Amino acid sequence: QVQLVESGGGSVQAGGSLRLSCVASGRTFGRATMGWFRQAPGKEREFAAAINWSGGTYYPDSVRGRFTISRDNAKNTVYLQMNSLKPEDTAVYSCAAGTNVVLGRVGYDFWGQGTQVTVSS
Repeated sequence: QVQLVESGGGSVQAGGSLRLSCVASGRTFGRATMGWFRQAPGKEREFAAAINWSGGTYYPDSVRGRFTISRDNAKNTVYLQMNSLKPEDTAVYSCAAGTNVVLGRVGYDFWGQGTQVTVSS
């Protein structure tokens, strides 16, 4: 079993930055692909970023160049650095973990509770 706990959400003005963190319990962290997803009110959950065990990263076009995902295996932590934030980035951001993830987007086994990010114009 893996537990994921996110932190770092908050409110920021457009153009600002936030860094989200997700701490994972469990010994499989180093072999897991870690992902970030977001869900805005009334919308479906959306893929935001992923990083595999070897450091390969995946981003959708909507955040590429603005968001950076990284991981520290010694701390069992994955980060999401979000720059140049836009109001449309407002959502609950959740991290996820899995060992059979395809192209960073599908196949996650464990999910965190999420942290709110609000970007005002």
